Amino acid sequence: MLTIVELLIGVVVIVGVARYIIKGYSATGVLFVGGLLLLIVSALMGHKVLPGSAESTGYQATDIIEYIKILLMSRGGDLGMMIMMLCGFAAYMTHIGANDVVVKLASRPLQYINSPYILMVAAYFLACLMSLAVSSATGLGVLLMATLFPVMVNVGISRGAAAAICASPAAIILSPTSGDVVLAAKAAEMPLVDFAFKTTLPISIAAIVAMAIAHFFWQRYLDNKENVAHEMLDVNEITTKAPAYYAILPFTPIVGVLIFDGKWGPQLHIITILVLCMLIAALIEFVRSFNTRQVFDGLEVAYRGMADAFVTVVMLLVAAGVFAQGLSTIGFIQSLISIATSFGSASIILMLVLVILTMLAAMTTGSGNAPFYAFVELIPKLAHQSGINPGYLVIPMLQASNLGRTISPVSGVVVAVAGMAKISPFEVVKRTSVPVIVGLIVVIVATEILLPSSAVLH
Repeated sequence: MLTIVELLIGVVVIVGVARYIIKGYSATGVLFVGGLLLLIVSALMGHKVLPGSAESTGYQATDIIEYIKILLMSRGGDLGMMIMMLCGFAAYMTHIGANDVVVKLASRPLQYINSPYILMVAAYFLACLMSLAVSSATGLGVLLMATLFPVMVNVGISRGAAAAICASPAAIILSPTSGDVVLAAKAAEMPLVDFAFKTTLPISIAAIVAMAIAHFFWQRYLDNKENVAHEMLDVNEITTKAPAYYAILPFTPIVGVLIFDGKWGPQLHIITILVLCMLIAALIEFVRSFNTRQVFDGLEVAYRGMADAFVTVVMLLVAAGVFAQGLSTIGFIQSLISIATSFGSASIILMLVLVILTMLAAMTTGSGNAPFYAFVELIPKLAHQSGINPGYLVIPMLQASNLGRTISPVSGVVVAVAGMAKISPFEVVKRTSVPVIVGLIVVIVATEILLPSSAVLH
């Protein structure tokens, strides 16, 4: 009975939050109120409000405020600082004319390629490759917004389509050595190399190709349906004194992430890389002009860009975190897990139930890891009881958790991308929805083809 009550409370609050955000209320304020409401109800029901790693203040009421402080320090200090640095870097690249140079150069292929959507698909494949270097979905989304987004918009791709490309590369796990894959291999009772390279990677590649094709047709359909005015700049109207080699500067963070990954050189945090890239750009500016005041004024633009990012993106991420914690503490995910265990042993039925519930949990909490880590604990027991190959259940769940996050209006990556693109999180979700559904179908079909559903008897 308690499971149903917890589910109903979660659903009511989710519907209320969605309603007010759709009506145009501040997403930050609505998510804060929804999250605080859930945390208060959780406390009244006797649930622990703080995560296990945090020390209680001794009172449930102050624990709720304590959690907001924890989020402000963690998301404002690490992820938040990364977002602010990326936004500041993007503002600086615009100020010194580097983005204008990129647009001038990027517009040349369009003389031979009539459709900007082909360029969009190429950007999507590049973004997916970047996911090998940047493990954080939100971090990758913000990095792409600071680098690829301005280029895509200025060569004729709509803001919604460009934002969807930046939000969706981490929807499919491509890295064979990510923490999720290692955990999934253990639950699937398979050697990591076999699980990662022989099964997960081929399924991921097939899903990425299918999602790229879906992006091409879906984004073009939405643009035509909504009569979206493409903001393609006439390159002849772009006047910049920046030299052609400035075109490399907006992409130096991507180059830095690939170089300083611990294999080719020292392993540097992306914030360290961004500081280095900004210093290099400022130094080049000084060498060109020998005007110290001009360089310092340019850096002021970067600082203001960082401040704007705190207001529009970081606080929204904190609010989304409060909401996600509220859903977690009230027992929403645990209730979904208990539903999953109540189904029978038919392999395809059980697999689909687990996939759907993982997707729902990821969509409502905005987290890809939390639902998967919660559900994956069930797999060995469920598989052994039902005589099902555990890998057959694990792989679709692994991908569904990340796919679900990509169509969650409260996930970090969607919120951050929407904030930087100055569009609604629901617009981003609408843009990513069809490619995500296509990707999920391909994952399920490929799993059916590549993996036996029955457990192999030894």
